[in-house]
Amino acid sequence: MSVLAGSSWLLFAFITLHWPDLNDWGRGSEFSHAAILFGAALILAAGLGAVSERGAARLRRSTPWLLALGLFFSLWQAATAKFGLLPQPFFPPPHAILEVFLDDYPKLVESVIASIKLELFGFSLGACAGFVVGVLLGWSRGFGYWAHPIMRFIGPLPSIAWLPIAFFAFPSSWSASIFLIALTTGFPVAVLTWSGVASVNSAYYDVARTLGASPAFLVFKVAIPAALPQVFVGLFMGLGASFAVLVTAEMMGVKAGLGFYLQWAQGWASYANMYAALIVMSVMCSSMITLLFKARDRVLSYKKAEVQW
Repeated sequence: MSVLAGSSWLLFAFITLHWPDLNDWGRGSEFSHAAILFGAALILAAGLGAVSERGAARLRRSTPWLLALGLFFSLWQAATAKFGLLPQPFFPPPHAILEVFLDDYPKLVESVIASIKLELFGFSLGACAGFVVGVLLGWSRGFGYWAHPIMRFIGPLPSIAWLPIAFFAFPSSWSASIFLIALTTGFPVAVLTWSGVASVNSAYYDVARTLGASPAFLVFKVAIPAALPQVFVGLFMGLGASFAVLVTAEMMGVKAGLGFYLQWAQGWASYANMYAALIVMSVMCSSMITLLFKARDRVLSYKKAEVQW
């Protein structure tokens, strides 16, 4: 199977190198040479599979995807750069996207840094605020009496609906975007934390009170630890939703970040740049979710994780 996967990448390299392009796209030779090395490495790994059983098992799990990707790149290359079956410039060939990564990487790196700053500030603020509000809702009836109706009114509204008000109320589009991301993150974290605290078995509190526990001990040592699985569910929901708000805010008002880069590329019909930004955005989002999963696995090490990323 690894031989087939390697052959698919060699086929992609052959199509790229030995078939003339309809238009002038750069970096085709670099991409094809990298594909040759990768395909040869897969074929070599198939022959050396018996050397490392662990490595061979990992390769066997990845081989179907590697084969599918090699065939996909071959078809993509043929349909765009060689035969022009897909309309241009909406569907650039794969080496045109590689050209963006190699030639426009300073602007991409700058955009990634700006997006990460905005996302981390907004997500951290919203997660902390949502966590505090959720604990208070689950613990204090007086706080819940006043806060619950407000949450029922504000929470279900899409955060993007607050965009005009946020840009008017805050001194800069950057601070307004942080508010919108925090609002998007805070609502699911608050609701799930509230649910976790409210669903703690009352027997835990009775046992702790019997042993002389103070109200602060009941909150920090009983309620919050028991609610942590629900808290992480809220964090995952908030992180996913906050990315949609992040991109929209950058496209609407913030003059930096991947959303701004995406809009700039679309405005200039630079669709290769647009697809490159989408790839970077996907990698960034997936990486942050992976880090959050690792944090959950460490904090909840006593609880077997049924879902992995």
